[in-house]
Amino acid sequence: MKAVLKTGSAVGAELREVAVPEIGPRDVLLKVRAAAICGSDIHIYHSSPTLMALINPPVIFGHEVCGEVVETGRKVTHLKTGDLVAVETHIFCGVCPQCLAGNRHICENLAIFGVHSDGAFAEYAQVPDRVCWKLAPGTPPDLGAVLEPAGVAVHGLLAEEIVGRSVAVFGCGPIGNLAVQAAIAGGASRVYAVETSPARLEIMARCAPAAVLINPQEVGPVEVILGGGGWGVDISIDYSGSEAAIRQALAVLKPAGRLSLVGVPSGPVAFDIHRDIIYKEARLLGISGRIIWQTWRQVEGLLESGDFNPEAVITHRLPLAEFATALELAASGETGKVMLYP
Repeated sequence: MKAVLKTGSAVGAELREVAVPEIGPRDVLLKVRAAAICGSDIHIYHSSPTLMALINPPVIFGHEVCGEVVETGRKVTHLKTGDLVAVETHIFCGVCPQCLAGNRHICENLAIFGVHSDGAFAEYAQVPDRVCWKLAPGTPPDLGAVLEPAGVAVHGLLAEEIVGRSVAVFGCGPIGNLAVQAAIAGGASRVYAVETSPARLEIMARCAPAAVLINPQEVGPVEVILGGGGWGVDISIDYSGSEAAIRQALAVLKPAGRLSLVGVPSGPVAFDIHRDIIYKEARLLGISGRIIWQTWRQVEGLLESGDFNPEAVITHRLPLAEFATALELAASGETGKVMLYP
């Protein structure tokens, strides 16, 4: 089969012919129908030290995927040939204290599909059956492939109640875009979308016209959201990892408000703990992936509402052979989701 491999420490990746993976008794073999590019894939392609410390080349990367089951292991009972599935990328052990407590997304022995094991930028992928989310017949493969990042957006948003509450989302790339859509669909009273890229703000305007769009390069988000003496928002969520954005997200937070931190900063972030957290009694929540399988059910419910459309964030579709172009497009910060097809 054809697959995109990270073969060493140099920037880039290679399209190679490799053997179709052999599956174990608790695995399924997926024929990849669609794969989306994530920020971590961009970091792997560009040999980011943080990601390179996690992988063991050569490895097939890519993890946001929808595939058709073409083979099942002998102990797999809930999936069959022909089923369409999306993949939960957190491969949990099921037996550590966190898994037993229901926190499988922060498993103490966690492995990441497409990072610690071969992933989805290929014609076929080997996946443990326990991380397969079965999709309804007829589900568009594009939708299946973006359910995993949609889950990141929804987990960050719905970590606590949002109905009737104001929300500010900092960083409206594909995941932030999905969070804004979900906030509106989930009953937030007012939603602000803060993003520096004009192209992404245009995408945001199409996907969620009810949101208040703010470009920090043109106007101060704190001034707009506080509105000349206002109390701010009930919920801030940062998907950017930008130090400036995190500080702004704290500044616009009401007393007793909640900040969800989803974006990963490049280094330590300094802020005024007394003013922004203690004095406000603010709650800071770290967000990692999705709650398995709670968040997936929440995403499914939002889809049924008809007001949440993850496919709308897709802006580019390329064949797998054009992976380099696709990854550079995704890295530009001027696109929505970029898709690859074997």
